[in-house]
Amino acid sequence: MSAITPCRGHELVSVVIPIYNAEATLDECLRSVEAQTHADLEIICVNDGSTDGSARIARDHAARDTRIVVIDKPNEGYGASCNRGIGAARGTWVAIVEPDDTLVPTAYADLLSCAGELGGPEAVDVVRAPYWRVLPDETDGEVRVSCPYRGRVRPRRQPFAIGDGVELLRHHPAIWAGVYRRAYLVEQGIRFLEIPGAGWADNPFLAQTLLRTDRIAYTDRCVYVYRERDLREAESLAGRSPLTPLERWNDMMDVAEDAGVTDRRVLSALALRGLNYALITLSGAGEDAPGVHELLERSLRRLDPDVVFHEPGISSAGRELYSRVRGIAAPRGGKLAHLAYLAREGVYRVRTNGVAFSVRTALSRRGGRLG
Repeated sequence: MSAITPCRGHELVSVVIPIYNAEATLDECLRSVEAQTHADLEIICVNDGSTDGSARIARDHAARDTRIVVIDKPNEGYGASCNRGIGAARGTWVAIVEPDDTLVPTAYADLLSCAGELGGPEAVDVVRAPYWRVLPDETDGEVRVSCPYRGRVRPRRQPFAIGDGVELLRHHPAIWAGVYRRAYLVEQGIRFLEIPGAGWADNPFLAQTLLRTDRIAYTDRCVYVYRERDLREAESLAGRSPLTPLERWNDMMDVAEDAGVTDRRVLSALALRGLNYALITLSGAGEDAPGVHELLERSLRRLDPDVVFHEPGISSAGRELYSRVRGIAAPRGGKLAHLAYLAREGVYRVRTNGVAFSVRTALSRRGGRLG
């Protein structure tokens, strides 16, 4: 193993990698973790009953790097694998890395430096950051763009409660773009839901980690490279498992209610996510899919009409769906507010990722949801 200079702050980071049939990408993933400039790591590879060469790849890396431990277990899904890894962790901080993604070389150095400037683990429970998205382009190559909240999380002070950094709730959960104080997870009983497959278990974990503390830190340096298959992965999932998006959103709402959340900014973000997930469900599976109509009714009853109709990010399609399911007439003016919101969003996306990708993203959002 080559010599690596640890960054400022020598806290151990436990990196949990839940692995299931990832032989095509696992080697690159592990190399990116091993090469971190913050060298104080334990790398916990949880082999979730893989049937390909994933276990062999993990063991080959473990033979060369003593920081790696491999845990074998029967196939139980993403959530159970993450819980198993967190349960085995010894570090001050816990991180999640998915085996088809990679880390920026300074990821944990940047995250721990951010925490250290604010008092370290004595003052911070969660550190979050933006990430890069890598997608196939139109010519069988790849395009790399930044995530939708980079440059937009601007708390008045740090550490902060999630209302002051609510953009982290309005977009992809991205739970792997950060670190979590292990004692905080234990104290709060924060665990992944143990459901089959991936099952969007990151959504309730996001809510648990961000809604139960006012000690969140944020650095605007991208730390993670997230590989996406295409821009409509969510709709594809809804087609295969129609109830999953809204079931996981209801789990998020349960967390918010248990935490006694009253911050209007947080409630608006959750409403936006709920209506987006409802539109994803209708686009991917349709309202006639078994159980969908009943779940829609149960879900949308949890939303306050005043919050829904005053959230400009909710599209006309979302407002119309909410009005129909709830039997409530939508107030006037919502379309103009939404168009203004889309204009601001368009300016941001063109500025950060260029015209071509912004247009491609917009065209992919059939059904009216915000991407």
